[in-house]
Amino acid sequence: MTFPAFGEFARHLESIGELRRVTAEVDPHLEITEIATRALKERKPSLLFERVKGARFPLVINAFASERRIEIALGRHPEQIGEELIRFAEQVMPPKPRVLWENRSMVRRFLAARTKQVSRGVSQESVEAVNLDQLPIQVCWPGDGGRFITLGQVITEDPLDRRRNIGIYRMHVFDQHTTGMHWQIQKGGGFHYHRAEQAGVDLEVAVALGTDPALLLATVAALPEGIDEALFAAFLRGAPIPMMRGKSISVSVPAHAEFVLEGIVPRQERRMEGPFGDHFGHYSLAAPFPVFHIRAMTHRRNPVYPATVVGIPPMEDKYLGDATQLMLGPLARLIHKEVRDVWAYYEAGFHNLLVVSVEERYKKEAMKAALGLLGTGQLALTKCLVLVSAGVDVRNWKVVLREIRDQFDPHFDFVLVPKVPLDTLDFTSFTMELGSKMIIDATKKERPLKKRGMEHDAVGLKSLDRRILDVQSDEGCLLLVKVSQGGREIIENLVGREELRQYSMIAAVSEDVDIHDQEQSIWGLFTRFDCERDVIFTEQRLIGISPVYRGVMGIDATWKQGYPDPLRMPDEVRRRVEERWDRYWQ
Repeated sequence: MTFPAFGEFARHLESIGELRRVTAEVDPHLEITEIATRALKERKPSLLFERVKGARFPLVINAFASERRIEIALGRHPEQIGEELIRFAEQVMPPKPRVLWENRSMVRRFLAARTKQVSRGVSQESVEAVNLDQLPIQVCWPGDGGRFITLGQVITEDPLDRRRNIGIYRMHVFDQHTTGMHWQIQKGGGFHYHRAEQAGVDLEVAVALGTDPALLLATVAALPEGIDEALFAAFLRGAPIPMMRGKSISVSVPAHAEFVLEGIVPRQERRMEGPFGDHFGHYSLAAPFPVFHIRAMTHRRNPVYPATVVGIPPMEDKYLGDATQLMLGPLARLIHKEVRDVWAYYEAGFHNLLVVSVEERYKKEAMKAALGLLGTGQLALTKCLVLVSAGVDVRNWKVVLREIRDQFDPHFDFVLVPKVPLDTLDFTSFTMELGSKMIIDATKKERPLKKRGMEHDAVGLKSLDRRILDVQSDEGCLLLVKVSQGGREIIENLVGREELRQYSMIAAVSEDVDIHDQEQSIWGLFTRFDCERDVIFTEQRLIGISPVYRGVMGIDATWKQGYPDPLRMPDEVRRRVEERWDRYWQ
């Protein structure tokens, strides 16, 4: 089943019990966030808030916050799409009539992968005076710099070759007709703006709010640079995407969007944007970003405003991100023939932890694959990359830890890559968009397996230092210690202790992390350390200019002075939602 627009998708979800209307008035300032995050954790339906305080239009949230809803949006499971794509790509070269006939349904989808220019569409049924105050735009977290549009699909064209890009970037509302445009590093819209500035022209921009769910999922997907998201969406839905000329700009806009904002992002204009509670579970700090000046605002009759919330996992982006990597992850095999599977962990904000399985045909081919992947598109923003052998389940963290336990020797299998680009949201190096990466090679080797010892007694460890609050041993590989303070000093002590040498890694995390919960422990560990600064070994020295590492890897993943705060909802908001919880579901 395909849906022409977001409103039709929402109505279908309601018809099958996957969306709930909330008639009670709700406040877009924090209350919606608390309701949405609690509903997601309790696996409740998506929500349509009919009465949002101060706004003219209803708001839908958590529309994609379950595997079932993702599958409904796509018409099939995303993993099936990924396998179909890679199978077709591997079989069709060189193209043969029999192969094309056997894959005729896939061929039809590729032939449908185009846009269709139309003269009229529902997205322009109503033309409004520009006034963002009419929209139910949220303040998501208490430390946010203001209201943010969180699910805007930003449409730009390269000023030189007119190639289109559609991406989702947060938009900080400055006033009724102006927002920030948070073009992060390695984003297509940002590349277009860079070209516009070089050419000395302003960049025309359209922002669609609430489109065909296939187009939204294509927008989320980390497609290779230059691949049009609208064409990929047409492939997903098996039908062309209708587009129409904008009211005030030459950029084409989706004909079936709920809302469309049109305007320009002027060259050489910047304004402080943020802070914003982001999907690393911390605030990304205020920084200068380009400014979007809105010239026209259109919408369909009776539109619904789409929204999402990001923060400490799990959030809705878990389901969106996992769906897109299930679809596109297998394509890594086309570029790197040795790669068998890839998986980015949502618990770590996706970019902070990538596991890759490799079929090695010669020694250290896996390391070659890792270096290649770290230079490929969005994967270039990966901070920690773990290599395992073909056949290892890259999505099972405990299985991955067992491979590190048995196969990782830092002298041969650890590579630090310092002073390289990092995700704009990563704060751990204290320098925006610059930091370090690391590679752990846990593929099977032709050398004796490491000797395993008994897991260490937690009570005994806590007695070593009163600042150690709790201890968790995971698969005899990773020893997590929760500490009140002094993470670096404690880690330096622990990696040097002979009785702990059976561990491959010992990491210190802060006291706000539940180390007995896998989701929490991955988040607390991988979002709070800089590889170059915070990783140490039992022994480390230089031979010439080459570093030598031996023994246990220690990681100080504690929160440090200068880091932005983790996201926390005020108790007063949580109490208010708790008191009204039953009313939302009446």
